[in-house]
Amino acid sequence: MDKEMYSNENEQEQPKETEKQTPLMEKIQQLGQTNVPQLSQDSKIHCLTIVGQVEGHLQLPPQNKTTKYEHLIPQIVAIEQNPKIEGLLVILNTVGGDVEAGLAISEMLASLSKPTVSIVLGGGHSIGVPIAVSCNYSFIAETATMTIHPIRLTGLVIGVPQTFEYLDKMQERVINFVTKHSDVSEEKFKDLMFAKGNLTRDIGTNVIGADAVEYGLINEVGGVGPAMKKLMDLIEINKDEKEGLIQ
Repeated sequence: MDKEMYSNENEQEQPKETEKQTPLMEKIQQLGQTNVPQLSQDSKIHCLTIVGQVEGHLQLPPQNKTTKYEHLIPQIVAIEQNPKIEGLLVILNTVGGDVEAGLAISEMLASLSKPTVSIVLGGGHSIGVPIAVSCNYSFIAETATMTIHPIRLTGLVIGVPQTFEYLDKMQERVINFVTKHSDVSEEKFKDLMFAKGNLTRDIGTNVIGADAVEYGLINEVGGVGPAMKKLMDLIEINKDEKEGLIQ
C-alpha cells in the first residue's frame, strides 16, 4: 500500500511534457504577427531572395546575415524542373560576397528556360551586380544603390605575378558577364569600376537608382508591383512562343 502511494506521488510530482507549439504560436515567435499572407497553391511565380553576404567556400561568422550558395543552387534546379512554376522573381539586398559563388548563381539564373525578373532593393553591391543583371529583365528601387569596384582578395596573398594574373582574369569574367547581360558598354563599366574619389579609401563607383538605368546596368526603376507585372507579361510571351513551336 505504501509503495503504491509512493509511486503515485512520484508520478504527480513529475512535470508534464511540454505541449507542441501551435502554428499560431510559431507565427508569433518567428514573424511577430498572427496573420501572414498565404501563398496560393495555384501561384505560378517563385520568389528567390538573396540578402546579406553571399557565402561561398568559407563559412562566415554566425553574426553575419548570409545567403549560402549551396542552398540557392538546388532551389534554382528545382525551379527549372517544377512545371507548376512559370516565372521567377529574384529580390536582392546584398553587400556582395564570394566572387565565384556569385558568378555560379548568376550563370544558373541566366541559363533558366523560364522568365526571370530581378529587383534591387536597398543594395546590390559588388558581386550582386552580376546577379541582378543575370535575369531577363531587371528593376531597381529609386533609393537602392549598386557599388561597382575592382575584385579584391582577403587573407594571405602571395605577391607574385601569377596572383595578379589570376585576379585580372577573375575580374575579366565579371566584366564580360555584366556587359553580356546588360546594356552597359565594357568601356563605361570599367570607367565606373576604376573611378577615383567616389569611394572612401577605395576606387569604384556607388550607382544610385536612376543612374543605374541611365548607364544601362538595369532596365527600369521600379518596385514589386511593376516587377510582378513585367514577369506576368514575360510568362505570357513565353507561353505564346511555346504554343507557336508546338503548332
